[in-house]
Amino acid sequence: MQTTAETNSARDQKNNNDLTSSRDFIQLIQESIVKHWNEEALTDYKGDTLRYKDVARKIEKIHIFFEQTGIKKGDKVALCGRNCAHWAVAYIATLTYGAVCVPILHEFKPDQVEDLVNHSEARLLFVGDYIWPQLDAAAMPDLEGIIGILDFQVLLSRSEELTYAREHLNELYGKKFPKFFRAEHVHYRTSEPEELALINYTSGTTSNSKGVMVPYRAMWSNYHFALEVLEPYMPKEGARLVSILPMAHMYGMAFEFLYGFLRGTHLYFLTRVPSPKIIFQAFGEIKPHLIICVPLVLEKVIKNMILPKLQTPSMKILLGLPVISQHIRNRIREQLFQAFGGNFYEIIVGGAAFNSEVELFLHRIGFNVTVGYGTTETAPIISYSDWKEARTTSCGVAAPRMEIKIDSSDPYNIVGEILTRGDNVMLGYYKNEAATQASFTEDGWYRTGDLGVLDEDGYLYIKGRSKNMLLGANGQNIYPEEIEDKLSTMPYVSECIVIQKGEHLYALIHPNYEEAQRDNVEGEALLRQLEQNRKDLNEQIPAYERIQGIKIFEEEFEKTAKRTIKRYLYVNEEV
Repeated sequence: MQTTAETNSARDQKNNNDLTSSRDFIQLIQESIVKHWNEEALTDYKGDTLRYKDVARKIEKIHIFFEQTGIKKGDKVALCGRNCAHWAVAYIATLTYGAVCVPILHEFKPDQVEDLVNHSEARLLFVGDYIWPQLDAAAMPDLEGIIGILDFQVLLSRSEELTYAREHLNELYGKKFPKFFRAEHVHYRTSEPEELALINYTSGTTSNSKGVMVPYRAMWSNYHFALEVLEPYMPKEGARLVSILPMAHMYGMAFEFLYGFLRGTHLYFLTRVPSPKIIFQAFGEIKPHLIICVPLVLEKVIKNMILPKLQTPSMKILLGLPVISQHIRNRIREQLFQAFGGNFYEIIVGGAAFNSEVELFLHRIGFNVTVGYGTTETAPIISYSDWKEARTTSCGVAAPRMEIKIDSSDPYNIVGEILTRGDNVMLGYYKNEAATQASFTEDGWYRTGDLGVLDEDGYLYIKGRSKNMLLGANGQNIYPEEIEDKLSTMPYVSECIVIQKGEHLYALIHPNYEEAQRDNVEGEALLRQLEQNRKDLNEQIPAYERIQGIKIFEEEFEKTAKRTIKRYLYVNEEV
């Protein structure tokens, strides 16, 4: 039996007409630029600002450059670098010209970047100053040119046309617009809903990257999802967003960048590695109206700044007194609210599993946080609920124009694979028909590879990845993420992974050395505490989930851009 979450079907019916030209994503870009012509658009934090009209002029120059270089509709243009205003300009220019954009995470290793450039058949590569010195141009023989993102200078040319175009770009621009470039000169092409817009490579926690082919309908649908659920709470004018997630990842691209740009928001890019110190400094100065983040940001704040203060003997007594307890919770909520700028409607957490203890604490104090769920293959949203309607440990209900069902004989009680279908779903994997076929059921549902259950109201609860599920000695299904969730909240545990060896489970732990040093718990004392954690954990979980032993890792585990651990690198670890 398979049960479908139908809670949103009536609401979505008016939006589920046949795809028409009214769903032209490129025209949304054109309309936003013209409408917000004199307003501030893109700012590199502590750097320069581009207005929408400045963005339009730079786009026009890139279009002239593409045309002179011989770039045609459907050609691939790769983009690899840290978030910045010119990254956004190059991205929008590529789409509005008619080329297919290939955003590549700058966190990938140089050989991975080279492989993806080759696999995507990109003709040009826009590259950031951080990754460029590490790349070997000879390893990308089919590239015709490499352009620096920061100043759009040609770093490598294998084409006379490309060299000429860059050297004479201002002259060519002047001939096309001999007087002034004005809003009425902005005329971009149209886009078809099923047309390929992006090839977005997955960051890969369980396997190597695959090129997700994202159509314009998926980008349109995700943008309209944001309009439908967020617009009532966003200011009509003067809205601000801080971009901290990689724009090459669909989560940050869709909701920090594209949603903001298309509605006329002023976007700020941190341009550097977004450390907690830099993030909170930016939040305090910019005071964004919406915050998109991965769980790690919130978890570090709660675990390092809040929980230690609540675990003192005197505080535990005060929390036991109802009136005082509520007063303390209100004060903590206000402190957290101000730490994130004090001006936002809600924080949307996604991209990785949220620690249940931290999430429960935030719900108890009434904090404006909600958890969404999505994948690169759905560009990205699958489910969401407003923070006022959110349920603890749930990822909300099916998003507009999306359906969810659980492949299980009892979807409300027995865990099964999460299946979804709707406008957000990809076209398939680029040059990988076998993987495409394996990712869809015969009747067209996308297999997420995640496991979960639904409740009677259609709220989704994720239990883990199907590839991560372990089988106990007596055939029990073991979800390592649930064990890790408990272990990660114990003293001096920074990160952990649960792996299986034979019939036994083991925990790989990267300790929180900073916290341990602060408490003068080091060396053998730290090992004893981590071993005690193992024993305490085993008292809380069924016998078939108990941890046989632990192994300490001095360094952090290798992660994806979403800050999720690349689990497949550690499953064969010797213990």
